[in-house]
Amino acid sequence: MQKYLKSFVGLVGLMATSSAAMAQASDWQYGATVYLFTPETTVSVGDVEGSLDFSDALKNLDMAFMGAFDAHNGTWGLLADYMLTDLTFEQATPGADYSGLSTSLKTQILNGYLTYRAYEEPTVSIDVAAGFRLFDTRTKLTLSSGTATGGSSSVSDNWADPVIGARANFQMSEKWSGTAFADYGGFSSDSTTWQVLLTLDYQFDENWAGRLGYRKISVDHKINGSDFKYEQSGPLLGVTYKF
Repeated sequence: MQKYLKSFVGLVGLMATSSAAMAQASDWQYGATVYLFTPETTVSVGDVEGSLDFSDALKNLDMAFMGAFDAHNGTWGLLADYMLTDLTFEQATPGADYSGLSTSLKTQILNGYLTYRAYEEPTVSIDVAAGFRLFDTRTKLTLSSGTATGGSSSVSDNWADPVIGARANFQMSEKWSGTAFADYGGFSSDSTTWQVLLTLDYQFDENWAGRLGYRKISVDHKINGSDFKYEQSGPLLGVTYKF
C-alpha cells in the first residue's frame, strides 16, 4: 500500500508543482476529491472465480482509500486517481464437489493522465487523454473440500499499462453538471484494461461540490501463465474541493 500511496502523493505533488510553474502564463484550477466506491466485484484466477454483490461490498471491506486530483487551465490538464481495495468474502459453490469458496483480494490502482481540450462550447467540453494505469494485486481463491479435495489459486503481481481516453463535461445549470469518462489500454494479448465513469455533480458553493456516479473497471492480464481477470462495477459517492 505504501509504495502506491507514495506514488499517488508524489504524482499529485508533481502535478501541482508543474501546473504552479505554468500558472504565470495560464489560469490553473485544481480539484481534490475523496470518494467511496462500493462495487460488485468479480475476480478469477484460471477457472476459479469469486464474486461479491455490491450490496455486500461494505460489510466485506477490510480497508479502503480512494482519492483523485485534477489540475487544468482550460486547454491542458492533469489527472491522478488512486484506489485501494482490500476485500475478504465467502460464497457457496454449486454441487457437492466443494463446500464453499473463500476469496481474499487486495488491489491498488493508480491512474495518471495528461489531457488536452479538443472541443469547447459554453455548456459542453471534450478532453482527450493519454497516460498509464498501475495495477497491483494480491489475490487468493480457496475452495473448501466437499466430495472433492479442496485447493487454492493465488497470484501476486504489479504492472503498468498505457491507456488512452476521453472525457466530456456537461453544464446543465448553474449548480448541476455531469461528466462522462472512458479509457482503454494494455494493447496486447497478455494485458487489456478499460473503464467507464459517469457522474452527476452538484456545486454547493464556489469551492465544494458533491458527486454521485457509476464506475466500471476491467482488467485482464496473464500472470505467471495464469489468466487473471478483475472487474468492478457499481455506485460512487464523493465530495470535491475546488481551488
